[in-house]
Amino acid sequence: MTIHKRLRAMVAMLCAVTALSIGVAPAAAADPLDYVVHTEHVQVGPYLVTVGFTVWPLRAMQSLDFTFEPDGGIAGKSGTIATIAPDGREEADRLSRHPRNREVWGLDVESLDSSGMWTLRFTIDGPQGEGTGDLAVDVLNQPGPPLALSWLVGLTPLALTLVFVAVVWLRTGRRRNADTSS
Repeated sequence: MTIHKRLRAMVAMLCAVTALSIGVAPAAAADPLDYVVHTEHVQVGPYLVTVGFTVWPLRAMQSLDFTFEPDGGIAGKSGTIATIAPDGREEADRLSRHPRNREVWGLDVESLDSSGMWTLRFTIDGPQGEGTGDLAVDVLNQPGPPLALSWLVGLTPLALTLVFVAVVWLRTGRRRNADTSS
């Protein structure tokens, strides 16, 4: 390999590393506690839990983060959270550390899929025993236009492009067939 090729390869590698470093910097610097905009407190047996929301008021189909921090921290404690929808559907998950703030429990990029009164049911087991507590949160209607209208507007350019390609293909296909049959 000549010196010219080596230099070119080194410059290309340096540019790639620089571009990747710039691209991942904002995600690496994110701290979810900086953007918790609303908190609620819920008594879960002997534990007082602070529930943080990154969006308030809550709206259906809107992504947000939840953080859950019991007094005294999460060390030596375990638990579950059950989300109970207004229609009675229930989904339970183990409480795990928030991916961007390992000192609290949390849910990252979650959304509640319908409006109405939701219940977050916590069960925590720790040094002071086990406890259960509920937090009721009112979820407003989905922001923006109805979901069907959003999809219609979003897919219209794709549909028009497919129609255009089909028309061009049919027109050029006929000419090609006419040219070969002569």
